[in-house]
Amino acid sequence: MLITLVVLLALSAFFSLSETAMMASNRFRLRHLAQSGHRGARKALDLLARTDKMLGVILLGNNLINSAAATLVSLIAIELFGEEKWALGAGTLGVTFAILVFSEITPKIIGANHADRLALLLGYILTPLLRLFYPIVWFINLFASGLLRLLRLTPQETDESAKLSPEELRSLVLESARLMPQKHQTILSSLFELNKITVEDVMTPRRSIEILDIERHWEEVLTQLATSHHSRLPVCRESLDQLVGVLPVRRLIGDIGSADFGEATLLSQLQSPYYIPSGTPVFSQLAFFQENRQRIGFVVDEYGEILGLLTLEDIIEEFVGDFTTSLPGLGTSLTWSPEGFAIVEGSRSLREINRMLELDFPLDGPKTLNGLILDYLQDIPESDLSLKLGGIPVEILQTQDRSVVTARIYRPETH
Repeated sequence: MLITLVVLLALSAFFSLSETAMMASNRFRLRHLAQSGHRGARKALDLLARTDKMLGVILLGNNLINSAAATLVSLIAIELFGEEKWALGAGTLGVTFAILVFSEITPKIIGANHADRLALLLGYILTPLLRLFYPIVWFINLFASGLLRLLRLTPQETDESAKLSPEELRSLVLESARLMPQKHQTILSSLFELNKITVEDVMTPRRSIEILDIERHWEEVLTQLATSHHSRLPVCRESLDQLVGVLPVRRLIGDIGSADFGEATLLSQLQSPYYIPSGTPVFSQLAFFQENRQRIGFVVDEYGEILGLLTLEDIIEEFVGDFTTSLPGLGTSLTWSPEGFAIVEGSRSLREINRMLELDFPLDGPKTLNGLILDYLQDIPESDLSLKLGGIPVEILQTQDRSVVTARIYRPETH
């Protein structure tokens, strides 16, 4: 009888382990393995798609075996000590302890810690068991389904419960840091931010746009074309308020030195400007660029005034990192000096400053450091002025044309 009891406890442990391992297994990994042709993963996914049937056969086996084990312990106690009440009570406590330790807690811990590997093996065992006991499982599930309907908790037949929201997916990426290279994790987590930011967050502000003014002397226009590091230039007359079009500079490289090259040739190569309403989500704009084969657009406000310039490279750099558009010879990274401060351009975006210096400037208002300072002071600032923005000490170093050119940011003290 003791050997039979040990076998029953082992079978109960198997069913407990199966329940925990199957429910704790990573369905995304199983789906990947199934698509690669792994039979065990396919069987496991098929079982997980019918959770009620899978749990039915597991719990049926587990409860039958536990009941049989309890009955067997009672028979052993009666055979050894007669029908003494204390013996029956001790036997009940003993089998409860054995089931908890050897058939429940220990196998469940093992199943939770090795769920992915065990699920691949359990699929081969549970599938034939389900086929064998399907009539009994079906009959039991009739009552379970009726009770669920009575409680208005009918499970959905679709796979909607397995879908994750963007926030949950982002958390999944962040928690998987040890499973992927740091660069991959950074790119993936940045992708989830594209729906939360607008084109104003990543555009080049109007004052920083390099324009080609064809009202200047023609020699100056040729010099700018020959020395510009941009592949496309906005062409205008005097200012962006009189935008004519966008010039693909590379198309004219071979013609710039020609005697026949003139304003008419230049104007014939212009592309019509494309305008982007302010407030457009960056992800939506990326999709539009891709679908319409566009690479550049001008962000405008509700009055049609140009606020800035947005390129496809600007969006890509938002989640990949700087790689193409920085001016030659100028560094784009920000780091703390050994003394604990950083010199920052006033036109630098707050999101970029926060990311590079690990700060927490507010992002729900102005987009640049200059804008944040002007919004805080409500006045035109002067150099050598110090202030605190969100608890972060900032010293204005240089101002020009009613804006902050450079500022010194001090690393906030940590407590």
